[in-house]
Amino acid sequence: MDRRQPEPAGSLVTRPERLPPLGVRIFCDVEVGQLKRGTVYWARVRWTDPVTKRREVVKKTHNSQDECEAWFDRMRRTAATGLDPGQTLADYIASIGDRWARQIDKTSTFDGYSSGLRLRVVPALGHLPVNMITAGLIDRVIDDWEDKGIGRSTIKNTIAPLVLVLNEAKRDELIERNPADDRARRTAVGRRTGHDEEEAPNPRDFALPDVAALEELVAEVVKAGRHPCWGDMVTMLATTAMRISEASGLEARYVDWDNGIIRVEWQLYPGRGGLVRKRTKGRRRRKVPIIEPLMPTLERLMKGRKPDDRLLRGPRGGVITTATLRDATRWDELVTRLGHPALVRHGLRHTALTWMADAGISLDVLQQVAGHQSPDVTSRYLHPDLSALKAAGESFSAWWSKPGPKPPRLRVIGGGSGPEKSPVDLRQRDSSTSRADRI
Repeated sequence: MDRRQPEPAGSLVTRPERLPPLGVRIFCDVEVGQLKRGTVYWARVRWTDPVTKRREVVKKTHNSQDECEAWFDRMRRTAATGLDPGQTLADYIASIGDRWARQIDKTSTFDGYSSGLRLRVVPALGHLPVNMITAGLIDRVIDDWEDKGIGRSTIKNTIAPLVLVLNEAKRDELIERNPADDRARRTAVGRRTGHDEEEAPNPRDFALPDVAALEELVAEVVKAGRHPCWGDMVTMLATTAMRISEASGLEARYVDWDNGIIRVEWQLYPGRGGLVRKRTKGRRRRKVPIIEPLMPTLERLMKGRKPDDRLLRGPRGGVITTATLRDATRWDELVTRLGHPALVRHGLRHTALTWMADAGISLDVLQQVAGHQSPDVTSRYLHPDLSALKAAGESFSAWWSKPGPKPPRLRVIGGGSGPEKSPVDLRQRDSSTSRADRI
């Protein structure tokens, strides 16, 4: 029973190298010969097939004794581990199947990750032996993807499965360290996007500027989609900071009028095999407040609904997803015409969180409403706007003014044994003092 390396799609290899079965004892020898082109080394590996009991032989020509020893070592490791240490990344991915995806959600994440492997990782790196893939090589591949205009999110969803595949290779002892780990942990995936916080996109940048812009957007999506359900979804997202899958999964029983809150516990979206209903992201249940601008829409949606009825449904009763909202309203064209070309559907969640932060909601409450695991993510919505900065400057100026609080009095300490000088009131400094004197 000979195990052969799986042949990658489109490969020109017609006779893949035979490999010894797992656990067999192999015998190696070398024969040296002289040809016109110089000295050649005929290496031979032999073993007994454990099933057929037949003697199997594999031969290969090399240019040096060192090459022969390296080939022998590869065959020994293959027999000892059941894996070829010199196999390509494409061969390894084919050999492990979906084993790399054991810890991810098969209903949602798997499809995107699997596409990333098939469409980008294998074409770029699949021809290379697993043990030759380095962090620097992955950097250059990412740079190439960025040059081709592939988005940040797509690249992250491509690197993530590569990390999982190489983790399996590490467990199989094909590599000692996962070279994609460092790349996956970076704040910005590609080197050219930088690491600085100032270069990272701010979620506030994707929010609507004001309530008037939201009202205009609601009216336009209803007009474009020819149904009020699209406006209801936009209103719900921009006033509750829910994700669109969470809003689609919202049932009447989770609206608590007595306490003025909505309990966000489930999400609903199309997945593998049909609709998928599961807990919210990270399984973090949370509560969001019902604000006054949402009440008319919510009261209308709740009218005549049973406790387990979904509140937000498409024109034909289906599930509203980010794709259906985009297609039904011609979203990209619509928001561009309204002057918000960067606004995506998820930007409505950013809008709600940004406005809540501007309203003075504390960080811990905002984090609870958003459902973020880390306060560092939530704090990005707290960046002050220009009016807040101007108000801060006016407050600080008032502190320094004469009618304001008493400023600090600085005591100048003389050197040596000289007398100690009296305190200096910064407000009483001569305004004509030169800049050099102040320094």
